[in-house]
Amino acid sequence: MKANTPMERLYNGIIKENPTFVLMLGMCPTLAVTTSAINGLGMGLTTMVILTMSNMMISMLRKVIPDSVRMPAYIVVVASFVTIVQFLLQGFIPFLYESLGLYIPLIVVNCIILGRAEAYASKNKVLSSIFDGIGMGLGFTLGLTSIGIVRELIGSGKIFGFKIFHGGATIFVLAPGAFFVLAMLVALQNKLKASSGKGKAAGEKKCAPGGCGQCMSKECNPLGNDREGGEKA
Repeated sequence: MKANTPMERLYNGIIKENPTFVLMLGMCPTLAVTTSAINGLGMGLTTMVILTMSNMMISMLRKVIPDSVRMPAYIVVVASFVTIVQFLLQGFIPFLYESLGLYIPLIVVNCIILGRAEAYASKNKVLSSIFDGIGMGLGFTLGLTSIGIVRELIGSGKIFGFKIFHGGATIFVLAPGAFFVLAMLVALQNKLKASSGKGKAAGEKKCAPGGCGQCMSKECNPLGNDREGGEKA
């Protein structure tokens, strides 16, 4: 995929540089609010909106903000959007606002948002920055929701509040459970990556040291040339 295209930015945030499972950023909200799937989804989407809007604004102002005060300027921009989103949640989704609590204002100093502002939005055009924010936000949402689903299911037998089975291991909805689930999901992702890498390596064509002209394999030498490079009679 061509660099800085919308699809490349989305793929980068969701898969290649997922903030939760690859970069291991934003661990405070990741471990604290994922006691349920709805909390993880709500926190992820909230962060995505703020990240996208902040990237857009910082990219628009990238040639105006002096380099010497860029970090304070970024924080002012992010804090403005956090305040707007906080009021919207408080007014329209009060149960989610109460569940997330202190972690909403702490989005101001979330390392994912400030990191993307510094590393990407301040150096790239508006459209690319918007999709970078959406991609990273979706990746963060995917990570938090996945952890929330596993913790809620194993801990209380529910998914998004719907009862799946009775009982559960209560430790998974407590603080230690967050570390257990995060470790399991990261290990699973690494295992899948390793398996995928081995499959690709096994599927690669192997030729003789002299190149395909020296190889008798039909895949590498479809014309049936001999090892000296001449055609068979």
